[in-house]
Amino acid sequence: MWKSLSRRIALVIAACTAAVLPSPASAQAYQCRAPQISSVPRVSPDQRPRTVPVTGYTLALSWSPAFCRTRQDSRSHAAQCSGDNGRFGLIVHGLWPQGSRTWPQWCPAGSPLTPAQVRANMCMMPSARLIARQWAKHGSCMTRRPETYLAVTRILWESLRIPDYDRISREDSLTAGRIRQALADANQGWSASQIGVKLNRDGWLEEIRLCYGPRFRPTRCDDRRYGARDGRTAKIWRGL
Repeated sequence: MWKSLSRRIALVIAACTAAVLPSPASAQAYQCRAPQISSVPRVSPDQRPRTVPVTGYTLALSWSPAFCRTRQDSRSHAAQCSGDNGRFGLIVHGLWPQGSRTWPQWCPAGSPLTPAQVRANMCMMPSARLIARQWAKHGSCMTRRPETYLAVTRILWESLRIPDYDRISREDSLTAGRIRQALADANQGWSASQIGVKLNRDGWLEEIRLCYGPRFRPTRCDDRRYGARDGRTAKIWRGL
């Protein structure tokens, strides 16, 4: 499986063929309807650019019900949180290149992001500003073309089987370890040590982070990406 996935990603990076460009649906988007996008939001660096060799990647998945808990009436988050464009479970926060001690960021971009590219990925990342920021901050350090970054992100996203976290949220004595093990059990080739879980200070699930090596194969997460220890009590806000 991983040899085939790595080969597919290598082909996308080399050629960015139309056959692997994003499709308008996602397994974690409930009846998603991508909104019309007339322009790409402008984003500005919030830190200095940093160029370091890439040693691996992180696919960060945000738990949308928790994010939208206090944002249902927010105009800036309407596509994700209003319900007008569908309901979401896990969504892609971003694909982040990693370095040995830090990470690259805000690299010079070779091609601009287009409204069509943004709209094509709104069921995977339901925020035009989020897509623009992830490309500018992280994707630009992986490739010169936004379509390549988004296509690779989609390949990784669509290769995953997502557990029923709505059901898991109702289990007694839920822990961070149960959350990460559920994802490992649902996906052949993954182990719990390769999956990070981010909880907020009150123990609510915010994000799941999948750790990849330089050839996009699962690898052990370092402590920073691993996040909450297995025994920590966890909660999952359903909100669906």
